Amino acid sequence: MSPEVLSTPVVDTAKAPDRAQSRAQAARRRKAFVIAVRVLLLVAVLGLWEWLSRAAIIDPFNFSMPSKIWDQIQTWVTHGTALGSLGEQIWYTLYEALLGWVIGVIAGVVLGIALGRIALLAEVLGPYIKVLNSIPRIVLAPIFLIWFGLGPSSKIASAVVLVFFPVFFNAFQGAREVDRNLVANARILGASDRRVTLQVVIPSATSWIFTSLHVSFGFALIGAIVGEYIGATKGIGLLVAQSQNTFNAAGVYAAMVILAAVALVAEGLLTFAERRIFRWKPTGSDS
Repeated sequence: MSPEVLSTPVVDTAKAPDRAQSRAQAARRRKAFVIAVRVLLLVAVLGLWEWLSRAAIIDPFNFSMPSKIWDQIQTWVTHGTALGSLGEQIWYTLYEALLGWVIGVIAGVVLGIALGRIALLAEVLGPYIKVLNSIPRIVLAPIFLIWFGLGPSSKIASAVVLVFFPVFFNAFQGAREVDRNLVANARILGASDRRVTLQVVIPSATSWIFTSLHVSFGFALIGAIVGEYIGATKGIGLLVAQSQNTFNAAGVYAAMVILAAVALVAEGLLTFAERRIFRWKPTGSDS
C-alpha cells in the first residue's frame, strides 16, 4: 500500500453539527439583538414625543402625546366609541378590506396570468390597463360613494382598484418570466395549454404573486379607510373623520395605531402562509 493512501486525511464529521449549532446560536443572538434595538428605538421615539409635548416644545393640542393616545385607546376599548364598540368598527373596516383584497387579488391574478400567456389579449387590453393605472385611484372613492352609497360596497370597490394593479402586474411579469425550457418540455410530454398554465406557469409565478400580496393588503386597508373617511356609517375611517372634526388629535393617532396593529397582524399571517408554501426556498439572514 502506497504512503499516499495511508496519509489521506479523514474528515471529522463530528465538527459539522457543532458548526451548525454555532451558526444557529449566532442567528438567535442576532435576532434577539435586532428586536431589542427595535424596542429601544420605539421607546426612545415615544419618550421624546411625550417629553416634547409636556414641555410645550411642540403643541400638545395638535400633536397630542403617547399617554393621551393610550388613554383614548383604553376609553374606546372599555366604553366603546360614539359609533358603537371598538371591535365592531375594526371588524367593519376589516371586512371591507378583506373582501376588496380577495376580489382584487383574484381579478389581478386571473387577468395577469391570462395576459401573460396570451399575447393577443395583452396587445388588445394593454393600453387600456395602462390608462386605468395612470388614474389616481384615491380620487375614485367619491365616485364609488355616489355609485354605491354609504354602505360597504363603495369601500370594497375602492379596495379592489387599489389591490388589483400591483397584483396584476406581478402576476403578468411572473407569467412572462417562466422558464421557456419548462414550458417546452411540458409540451413535448403532451401537456395542453390548460395543463401548462395550471401546472407550470402558475406555480412558477406564485412567488411573484406572493410578493404583491404583502403590499396589496395595506392598499386594501387604505381603500377602505379613505372610503369611510369620505362617507360611511361605521368603521375606523369614520372614527378618524369624527376625531378630526372635533379636533381630537389623540383620537386620530389612536385610530392610526389600531390600523397599524391590524396591518401588522395581517402581514404576519401572510408571511407565515408564504413560509409554509415555500418551504423549499432557501431563507436569507434572519432579521
